[in-house]
Amino acid sequence: MSRKKPTPENFEQSLIQLETIVKKLETGNLTLEESMSEFEQGVNLTKTCDLMLKEAQLKVQQLTKDGSISLHSEDKDENS
Repeated sequence: MSRKKPTPENFEQSLIQLETIVKKLETGNLTLEESMSEFEQGVNLTKTCDLMLKEAQLKVQQLTKDGSISLHSEDKDENS
């Protein structure tokens, strides 16, 4: 009897849902079945967040070519 919630559309929504689940589980007021359902949702949200972070990391690496971003003023001088 696990109730399916819609998949969160972004990372922030996923984190909010995950925090809500953790708070529910920490209260200890859920039945075993409810706890297991919430735990399962939490695991799925964790996987979703992990995937979103990996995709963001890959995009940053692609945008910076070699995966590093230089914030030194020396680099600006060299490119001028």
